[in-house]
Order: sequence, then C-alpha cells, then structure tokens
Amino acid sequence: MKFYTALISTAVGLAVTQFGYAQTQITYKSAKTSSSYYQMAVEIAQAVKQDTNSNIIVTVEESQGSVQNVMESAVRGANYVFTTPPALVSLAQDGKAMFKNRSNPKFSEIRALFPIPSLAMHFVVSDKSGINSFSEMEGKKILLGKGSFGATEGAKYIKLFGLEGKIDLAQVELSNAVPALKNGQIDGFVTSGSFPAPNVIEAAAGTKLNVLSLSDEQIVQSKRTRLVIPAGTYTGQDTDITTTSLPVVAYSSTAMDNDTAYTLTKAFWSQKELMSDTSPWWKGVSTDMLSNITGKVHPGAARYYQEMGVTLTPDQE
Repeated sequence: MKFYTALISTAVGLAVTQFGYAQTQITYKSAKTSSSYYQMAVEIAQAVKQDTNSNIIVTVEESQGSVQNVMESAVRGANYVFTTPPALVSLAQDGKAMFKNRSNPKFSEIRALFPIPSLAMHFVVSDKSGINSFSEMEGKKILLGKGSFGATEGAKYIKLFGLEGKIDLAQVELSNAVPALKNGQIDGFVTSGSFPAPNVIEAAAGTKLNVLSLSDEQIVQSKRTRLVIPAGTYTGQDTDITTTSLPVVAYSSTAMDNDTAYTLTKAFWSQKELMSDTSPWWKGVSTDMLSNITGKVHPGAARYYQEMGVTLTPDQE
C-alpha cells in the first residue's frame, strides 16, 4: 500500500510540475498606471489568459515612458514585452537622439509583435469659439498643458503653421481642460491619446464642440502618420476627423521563442473583437497598421500573419 501511495504521489507531483512548465509567464511593460495604455495592457493580459486557457500569463508592469521600456529590453529576459513608438526603436538601434552614448547591441534584437492604438492628436474647440480650422485659432485662448506628448506636439504645430505668438496659451493643467472649456474659460484644448479619448468624450457630453481636421499639406509638414477618426466617434461628430498620430507597437526580442511569439500574437488578434466590445479604442486597430512598423517583425508573429494572409514588407521579415 505504501508503494502505491508513493507512486500516486509521484505521479501527481510530476503532473503538477509538467503543468507548471506548460505555463508561460510574460512581463508586459506598459505605461503609467494613470494612462489609457496601462488599461490597454491589463485588457491584453486578460485576453491572452482567456485565449490560451491560462497557458500564458501576462503580468503588467508600470513604466515611466517608452524610452525606459526600450532601454530595459537590453537587460530583461526572453519573455519581456514592451510598448513604444516604432520611431524610438529605430533611434535606439541607430544610437541617436536620447539613445546617443547609450547604445546596446541588444537593441538590434528587438522585434515587433502587433500594433496597439496610436496616440492621436485632438484639437478640441468649443462651438461658441467659432473655430473651424487651425488658422482660426489665432487670437483665441487654447490650453496645451505641459509635459506630455500632446503638449509638445501641439506646440510644434503652432510654430510650424505660423501661429507662434498669435495664440493666447492658457496656463492651466490639462486635467482642468474639460471644465475650463465648458465654463468658457478657454476656447479649446490640445490632447493626445487613443481614440475615443476619455477627456474628449467628457467634453462632448452636454457641450457642442468641434475636433479640428488637419489638411493633407499640414500632415505632410508635421512628418507624422495620417489617421482618420471615423464620424460618430464623439457626440455631435457628423464627419470624419483627419489628424496626425504617433503609432505604438508591442515588441519583444529574438530571445523570445517563436512558439510563444506566435501564440501571443494569435491571442491578441483572436480577442481583439471582444476587447472592442468593452473598450472602443481597439476598434481602430487593424492589420493595416502593420505598415507603421519600420523594423523587423518577430518570426513567430510573422508566421501568424502569413496564416492570416497578411503580407509583410521585405524589411519587416
């Protein structure tokens, strides 16, 4: 009897051990916990767990920004996934800008998995302001905020389009933009984020507003990616909004094995429609956004795209 008891205990132990080995742990480095991108990371973690029957568990880590995410890719393990704009990966691999004197051979091993919602520029103005185009912001009070991508990008556009010194820039935190717009303290505000942006939804609730479109010429001048926010995204928005965006992509490295990259990528796309039902920002993500990836795609992810019938460029393979 003792022999059989020992045998059963050993069998159970082996089964538990094998189950433990079957489960893959992924670290997903995202953004600040207060950002929409952290919320997206949590949704991806839940989607992957659901799609793989808990065979892959994603743990979300807070980050202070995309540069930190890229830098950590050189020292983290094989199952490290992080988000960043493709442009930063290119800068890291070339040792330029913020990566000058901080280059690392490991940066050349970074590989893309799948796109996530882009940072879309929103130029939000009240209907009462009478602003219908970018040039009509002249003489108006506009809130840029500070310290964010949207604030920096907004300031760049003001200078680029000849409005520097011609706009009354409100000295108010972006967190106060919605009440300030509704109370008439400002004529508009600039914000960036995946659409639909929560602060724009809030502003559109009970207040008639416009989200400005940029011309094709202005988009070319900006050197950013063109993005269309479909009509109906915001209350009272009857037409498409043409604006600029900063693409964002989930990356890993060649250290991640092909099967894990394949399963992770498959889980994302398989669950995207369900994620869209609860969080509308996923509706704007499609395989067309793979064209925003300037570097190489992970071979495991590429295998899944091949199965989907999606053609990658020679530079991405």
